Amino acid sequence: MRLPRSAHTEQPWRIHEFTRDFRIEDVWSFRTPGAGPDDFPVMLTALRVAYDTVKEPAVVRFLFAVRWKLGALLGWDTPKAGLGGRVSTLRDRLPYDLARTTEGAAPCSDPFTEVYLLDREAARELANKTVHDIMHLGWVPVGDGEYELRMAALVKPNGWFGRLYMALIAPFRYLIVYPALTRQWERAWRDRALMRPAPRSGLSRPPLPHGPRDSSPASG
Repeated sequence: MRLPRSAHTEQPWRIHEFTRDFRIEDVWSFRTPGAGPDDFPVMLTALRVAYDTVKEPAVVRFLFAVRWKLGALLGWDTPKAGLGGRVSTLRDRLPYDLARTTEGAAPCSDPFTEVYLLDREAARELANKTVHDIMHLGWVPVGDGEYELRMAALVKPNGWFGRLYMALIAPFRYLIVYPALTRQWERAWRDRALMRPAPRSGLSRPPLPHGPRDSSPASG
């Protein structure tokens, strides 16, 4: 379900400290019935399992196939257009206590880079020729002791080209990508296996989830 931007800004997230030059593009909630305050690692693990076993609808696969083909033809996703090329990584802004949360973590195998990972909050980033994008995940109380997952997409478009691109893909995000993502992530919680939260250190920590086709719902 789509939420107002205030659903993100009113939470005491650490992400607010160093993303004032990013705009909030989308805020979305995902129902997790029965979830408690310590289940954020369980949800992240469930999302990872779902990504490995659940296929996206054909229309979503088609949209992202077109996006990656265009990116390859037009050079949108080259190293020079990404983190450490066109833009600096958000990790350069982190205070020490956040930067150390990803020490020893395995490198991500998709376009996202892990920024930090806390008990109830996490962030990843990607950058290309169109946008610098932050995917923020938070674990939020919703009453009666239960919690839900919220995702905020924070973006910094690359000039007029990036703003135009974001405007053009908006209908696809809201009509196709986000509904598919919602079904997949909420099903991941319902179908989660009984598990202990993974340890919060080293390589055994649960990796953050991917969006459909390894791409941010906001940036494509």
